[in-house]
Amino acid sequence: MRPFVLAAALGAAAAGLAGCGSISHGGGAASTSGTGGPCSRASVQADLYQKGVLTVATDKPVYPPWFAGNNPSNGKGYESAVAYAVAAQLGFKRSQVRWAYEPFNNSYAPGPKKFDFDINEISVTPQRATVVTFSTSYYDVQQAVVALKTSPIVTRHTPAELKGYVFGDQVGTTSLAFINSEIQPTVTPKVFETLNTVKQALQIHQIAALVTDTPTAQYISSAQIPGSVMVAQFPSTGEHYGLLFHKGNPLAACADKALAALTKNGTLHKLQQQYLQLYLKVPVIKP
Repeated sequence: MRPFVLAAALGAAAAGLAGCGSISHGGGAASTSGTGGPCSRASVQADLYQKGVLTVATDKPVYPPWFAGNNPSNGKGYESAVAYAVAAQLGFKRSQVRWAYEPFNNSYAPGPKKFDFDINEISVTPQRATVVTFSTSYYDVQQAVVALKTSPIVTRHTPAELKGYVFGDQVGTTSLAFINSEIQPTVTPKVFETLNTVKQALQIHQIAALVTDTPTAQYISSAQIPGSVMVAQFPSTGEHYGLLFHKGNPLAACADKALAALTKNGTLHKLQQQYLQLYLKVPVIKP
């Protein structure tokens, strides 16, 4: 979803997302750090926000499929599972991971951070990367459209037709940027402070549609806004989510090694199949 600048599918599917347990953290492979390497738990102590523990931040509330039960620490949901898998690669036990609250819009602001990394569907952008440091991708993003089932956009969404609708989105999001740069509507999109406000605007017909990442769009349409539907998703523009660190944090390089290991050993693929499979077969339309 998420600010740049951003399930009952299928009832049973959404329930499965929230209820299934996470895959074993670390994917069954040895830690990338070894016992005394530059990315071992002992070696990174000086780079930690709080010595002895890995402090991971996210917003609240949190939603499926990224988290489950509004509880980041339970290891369920894609981002929770990824966070613990990265921690395991760095040599941290589950009990040595602590979760902190960080509002989305504050996460990529310049300055010191009260966490080691933030995992919160934060898209990597050149502008953000001037003031914070990102890891490599842990999820490649596609944007999708959500509208009420009675809206003309459900069946009339050619590139030319899309330009005539009133879109709405959260301030600072890559989704809002996508609307402006890719859809290029003739009516200026309405901008709101929070995603919840955007959803309310859709429900009262203040906007015709909203745009957000595909998994979030599916959850909104199936579990949060009665009478809504995910119309379709758009082709990838190369957008991706990364773990966010304070600018220049050496720990980011270790996270990159951890993510590379989790990619190589198949853990990220397994977690995507477990939590995000529902979103991999959504119809694609052109903006």
